[in-house]
Amino acid sequence: MRLKLLSPSEMNAAQKETYDESIAGKRGAPPAPMMAWLNSPEMARHATRLGEVLRFDTIFPPKLSEIAILVTARHWTAHYEWYAHKRLALKGGLDPKIIEDIRVRRTPTFDDPKARVIYDVAKALHEGHGLPKGLYDEAVEVLSQRGLVEVIGLCGYYTMVSMTLNTFEFQLPGGELSELC
Repeated sequence: MRLKLLSPSEMNAAQKETYDESIAGKRGAPPAPMMAWLNSPEMARHATRLGEVLRFDTIFPPKLSEIAILVTARHWTAHYEWYAHKRLALKGGLDPKIIEDIRVRRTPTFDDPKARVIYDVAKALHEGHGLPKGLYDEAVEVLSQRGLVEVIGLCGYYTMVSMTLNTFEFQLPGGELSELC
């Protein structure tokens, strides 16, 4: 770990306010990257609020939003993010075979057209830096304009999360070993 994470007693007033707000939110605990973001308390506050909206208040159930998050974690080889969101994806009902396919960078087979389009959009955003017209049109038709905006938000937010976790070398909890290489 490249950064000393502050305990609540070591935080200044702005950091503590952001920390306390995160505990009072839907997560009930501060998200790991926020502990690094607290070095910029205003950024931490806004980023954590955005993360809460994207995790809990999109039009997608966790099973679908976790696809975009796992594709992002895999793209960045973000060990901590993969560890955390694989568990959440399984809890949300995502098929373990789909998770494994994403892990080994194999295109999964989807029964749900929304799941497939979310996967395709996330891959295109990360690998192609945008969407070709055909995929854009399909995404709007299958996911809705709002849904497409939220998938873009998920990929963008979790890119920032992945960069933070990777840059500061967050370790997996309890001696867990990464599944990513």
